[in-house]
Amino acid sequence: MKNENNITTLDTAYAKAQYAKYKEQHQQVVFRRRRLGAIFVAAIVVFVFVGIQLFNDHQRLQELSEIKQEAIAEKKAAEKNVAQLEHDVSLLKDEDYVAKLARSRFFYSKEGESVYPLPEETQSSNSTSSTTTDE
Repeated sequence: MKNENNITTLDTAYAKAQYAKYKEQHQQVVFRRRRLGAIFVAAIVVFVFVGIQLFNDHQRLQELSEIKQEAIAEKKAAEKNVAQLEHDVSLLKDEDYVAKLARSRFFYSKEGESVYPLPEETQSSNSTSSTTTDE
């Protein structure tokens, strides 16, 4: 096989000027590509950083939403408890209710009255409480 590289360069001023111009253009293209590559890498780094931040913020938002729902549920339970306690306080202001409560719980009696606890009441109250705990 014969070497087919029979091309030679001309040593004229015009050819040298054209080669210098081509070399300068080639260097500018390389510089532009490198600059564009650096900008592209910087943009990717920024987008990745922002994406990670968005993902973390989204996760935190989900956690805060769950905490908010739990707080709302606790608030409703507390409000219900407060309403029940206010109702109990209003009942305790009624003298007849307090007297009835004292008679049933602590076996207080009116003057001249005798209180006899019956075993059936004790067994029935124990059996109802045991059936409610079994269920």
